[in-house]
Amino acid sequence: MPGIDKLPIEETLEDSPQTRSLLGVFEEDATAISNYMNQLYQAMHRIYDAQNELSAATHLTSKLLKEYEKQRFPLGGDDEVMSSTLQQFSKVIDELSSCHAVLSTQLADAMMFPITQFKERDLKEILTLKEVFQIASNDHDAAINRYSRLSKKRENDKVKYEVTEDVYTSRKKQHQTMMHYFCALNTLQYKKKIALLEPLLGYMQAQISFFKMGSENLSEQLEEFLANIGTSVQNVRREMDSDVETMQQTIEDLEVASDPLYVPDPDPTKFPVNRNLTQKAGYLNARNKTGLVSSTWDRQFYFTQGGNLMSQARGDVAGGLAMDIDNCSVMAVDCEDRRYCFQITSFDGKKSSILQAESKKDHEEWICTINNISKQIYLSENPEETAARVNQSALEAVTPSPSFQQRHESLRPAGQSRPPTARTSSSGSLGSESTNLAALSLDSLVAPDTPIQFDIISPVCEDQPGQAKASGQGGRRTNPFGESGGSTKSETEDSILHQLFIVRFLGSMEVRSDDHPDVVYETMRQILAARAIHNIFRMTESHLLVTCDCLKLIDPQTQVTRLTFPLPCVVLYATHQENKRLFGFVLRTSGGRSESNLSSVCYIFESNNEGEKICDSVGLAKQIALHAELDRRASEKQKEIERVKEKQLKELSKQKQIEKDLEEQSRLIAASSRPNQASSEGQFVVLSSSQSEESDLGEEGKKKESEA
Repeated sequence: MPGIDKLPIEETLEDSPQTRSLLGVFEEDATAISNYMNQLYQAMHRIYDAQNELSAATHLTSKLLKEYEKQRFPLGGDDEVMSSTLQQFSKVIDELSSCHAVLSTQLADAMMFPITQFKERDLKEILTLKEVFQIASNDHDAAINRYSRLSKKRENDKVKYEVTEDVYTSRKKQHQTMMHYFCALNTLQYKKKIALLEPLLGYMQAQISFFKMGSENLSEQLEEFLANIGTSVQNVRREMDSDVETMQQTIEDLEVASDPLYVPDPDPTKFPVNRNLTQKAGYLNARNKTGLVSSTWDRQFYFTQGGNLMSQARGDVAGGLAMDIDNCSVMAVDCEDRRYCFQITSFDGKKSSILQAESKKDHEEWICTINNISKQIYLSENPEETAARVNQSALEAVTPSPSFQQRHESLRPAGQSRPPTARTSSSGSLGSESTNLAALSLDSLVAPDTPIQFDIISPVCEDQPGQAKASGQGGRRTNPFGESGGSTKSETEDSILHQLFIVRFLGSMEVRSDDHPDVVYETMRQILAARAIHNIFRMTESHLLVTCDCLKLIDPQTQVTRLTFPLPCVVLYATHQENKRLFGFVLRTSGGRSESNLSSVCYIFESNNEGEKICDSVGLAKQIALHAELDRRASEKQKEIERVKEKQLKELSKQKQIEKDLEEQSRLIAASSRPNQASSEGQFVVLSSSQSEESDLGEEGKKKESEA
């Protein structure tokens, strides 16, 4: 084959340095061929392994398709069309599996066998000959060295014969080994081409044979079958898309219709109570006594079935009998700190159960439904009409008085029933916001080691204006709706704005800055992190009353004012950017007796998704207070102008009166200066002209002094 380099076998006996140098090049080439062929062998072995795995996986797929008809699915397991279709697919895939198995065998014979033979036989032969040649070369060198050291003066025929024989044997062995080694290296140049081309040729021939078998197996009948299956798949997809679109529209409609129902206690005015029911189902909390005074509450699904009340735990297939409610008695009860509780007592009084409903509407409907069932109205032909006639007796069972919270909920303005969703955050401040605060670090806003107060224990600061001194305000009951209690008027009675919110106090801490919402956000983060670290989960629930004068925290049970925050001192308020239930405000307080020593405290609360509404209410209160202050100042200025005008009018009237008195006095003086006028006692008063002028000058001086 042209272009093949060869080692000169004729020069092996001479063993010149040039021959050894050329041998080194061939040995280096043999090492490179060995490395490359090892990599190619690994790649082809991966193809062979993948083909074997594909053949096994295809066979397993065909086996599973055949076993489809033996499966028992809870839904749609008896689809004969699907079973027959999969059986036909399994036959085709089984044929393909056979083709893949044939391909695996051909790859093993035509691709893997040649390259494996070259790797295991030829390359190992070269390596073995290299080691044998190295040993022979070393033995020859050693024999030559011994021969060269033979003594010239003391010749020993026996030693000389042995050394000569050793040189002869080692040189012959080296020559023979070197010739075979050169021959193997020369042959390797041919074998490497064969080892590269034969596996590739076998691979391509195996693939061509595989594709020919596939073409023969995939007949026109199979193509028609696949086309029909593709059409069926497209029809199923279109039906699925249509069904999904219908379900999406149903979901949107249900979301819009169910939006008011997401509130656990909906407004009874929007969702009236149906008192004519004879069947009802829903989740209730059942009280289970665990001791003499202790008890637990379990949430289960309850439903009525005829004259029985059934209960069913989540995940159960069917419900069990909870109580026979024929001829039973039901009534609302006050149970510990739980709301909307009612008690069912059996007709013989031996069994009773206390259940809790989720809302006031469910509470009344359960009582009315059980009342209707206990009277066996469900056995009549038209239960609803019969229940309507006895509805009055069912209403008498609903007897609990509204609590403080329910009363506030009913009096709350309609605009506060649900939190706004259009705005992302609410924040406000009295002063102008600083644009440089964004570049400050969080430590400059809230110090990491600042103490945190997790509970409401005392008033904010007794030295604040408008804050109660000592015990004057701390224990007085406050009516949040401005109704007068006794003869003393409430301090917020004249306020225009009265808005009430249910909040839970999370904590408060002193802050370094009070002119950017980041102060509130960082305080929220630190307080929530501290609660998680110290495992503090208890929160004090209060009613936050927003007026134009102040913010008040009121105890929901006793209506006692816990804290009062003057509205002018609230300099910043904001809602959490992501969790709209969290909001807080910063209160600027006096740190000591000197009013110049001011400190800022940030208070954080949790509400029922009304954080933005609270901030809006505070902002509205501040606007109302600002307008009221501006109106007050304008009124005072107007009163001052009227007082100045009134004073000027008084001065003008006084001046006119003085002038009138002077004219009268002058007239009297002129009348008394007549010569024939005498007094009643016969005495005359004569005034000289100089005295008259002095009198006029004195009157004018008095006039000027009075004007001054």
